[in-house]
Amino acid sequence: MAALSSQKYSPTEEAEIQQWLTTSERLKSADNKSEILETLNGHLSSRTTLLGSKPSKADVAIYETLAPLVAKWTPEERTGEKGLPHIVRHIDFVQNAAVFGLDLKDEQKVKVDQEEVLYVKPPVDAKAEKERLKKEKAAAAAGGEATLVNRTKEKAKEVKEKAKEVVAEAKGAAAAAAGGDKPKKEKKEKAPKPQKAPAAAAPLSPCLIDLRVGHILKAINHPDADSLFVSTIAMGDAAGEDTTEYEGQICRTVCSGLNGLVPLEEMQGRKVVVVCNLKPVKMRGIKSSAMVLAASPKVKEGEVDDHKGPVELVTPPEGAKAGERVFFEGWKGEPEGVLNPKKKIWETFQPGFTTTDNLEAAFDASAVEVLGKTGVGKLVTESGGVCTVKSLQGATVR
Repeated sequence: MAALSSQKYSPTEEAEIQQWLTTSERLKSADNKSEILETLNGHLSSRTTLLGSKPSKADVAIYETLAPLVAKWTPEERTGEKGLPHIVRHIDFVQNAAVFGLDLKDEQKVKVDQEEVLYVKPPVDAKAEKERLKKEKAAAAAGGEATLVNRTKEKAKEVKEKAKEVVAEAKGAAAAAAGGDKPKKEKKEKAPKPQKAPAAAAPLSPCLIDLRVGHILKAINHPDADSLFVSTIAMGDAAGEDTTEYEGQICRTVCSGLNGLVPLEEMQGRKVVVVCNLKPVKMRGIKSSAMVLAASPKVKEGEVDDHKGPVELVTPPEGAKAGERVFFEGWKGEPEGVLNPKKKIWETFQPGFTTTDNLEAAFDASAVEVLGKTGVGKLVTESGGVCTVKSLQGATVR
């Protein structure tokens, strides 16, 4: 295997290396390391190195961070039923493989006893598992047949009752024709069902847009689009269809057209403001389920927006937590679940998204004709801090 210095990496691999270096730094300062360690152990369960099979400086960084910790682990923590054996295996591999160039003496290495394994996950009996699934399928089918039989019986009963009613009516008609003068029963008119009043439409307001604090846990280059980043962002969601779990947190995948405008390293591990209720869209094969807010200079009348920047990310106040609600002062309210693209709510209010002379993100009501009012409201979090940009005044935020 070639030495680390001679390894070649694709842009995607370089971004992943940077992410693992960030994880290494987080492990040094995290009070509760368990969630990150469990995620790392799961990642290594099917990989020789962090990139899969290719060694990198990320493996060395993780080793240097975790070796002192692993050295103190008990056998139960290493290979017990709830242990982290894949991390232990990775530590042993890095400290002994010449490709990483650590050149450690035996007394400097973490002592790993390959024979001391307390728990091995029992293998799945493929034949028994196949039989179990077959029985479950048969039971489900039998239940469906039973349901069908019951429905058939119920239908037959309905037909029989209907036939009795028809016969009774025929007998009554025959008796009347034979001279009977029994008065006919008048049919009772059914009272009309009360109509539900239509739900009142929510008043048009920028509060219909679901803005929240997002925490970017990792960001990489889009594999098939040079202008896009693909970010994994925690934004306070419960687990659902458009979420994934990363480092113990529920996240969404977000594609942003910021590649070439914002350095990739600036996207790592930072807080941003995200629009959470736009309808998810696929961007060059990857589903994007939110949008990161950023500011850029306003296009002057007669000019064409060339999207060349500069671009600055909207930054929540220090201490803001992932998932915290963000709203414009004077426009607080309940956002819609998912914005209906036909109603153009985002397109209606986005022209009012701007920055002030004090570099605060804000909403200028005078830029939105449908409101019929003026006024500027700062973009603030529930805890009261103001969202800002680095240097762009009077910019467009989108």
